[in-house]
Amino acid sequence: MSSAPTPRTSLSPRPKYYDLNLLNLPSAGKVSILHRISGAVLFLAIPILLYILQGSLSSEADFARLKAFFSMPLVKLATIGLAYLYAHHFFAGIRYLLLDLHIGIAKEPSRLSANIVLALGVLSALAFGAWLW
Repeated sequence: MSSAPTPRTSLSPRPKYYDLNLLNLPSAGKVSILHRISGAVLFLAIPILLYILQGSLSSEADFARLKAFFSMPLVKLATIGLAYLYAHHFFAGIRYLLLDLHIGIAKEPSRLSANIVLALGVLSALAFGAWLW
């Protein structure tokens, strides 16, 4: 018996590219990719956040300078974006811990928990934005 691959006999042509569009992913896939992206961005933001913390605690003049900087609308939007990334990473991390405990592994509970994570991230960012503005 030969172990050579058999030729394709199906009528549909083989795809010539991968569709990497995030919009076509199921919600669990979106949560997974956003969890990785948010973790990387939050990790890279640690030195900046520590510098801001040091500046706010060093003197009153530096605190006033940072307060004026954070009152600009574009900086507020960036801060809300960072808050969204943190909230999403937090809720997705809890979801993955539950999946590690074999809670919600079936298809429907997994889809529901992924949608809940997406909604909680957006709601948390909106609540933070309302408080900030």
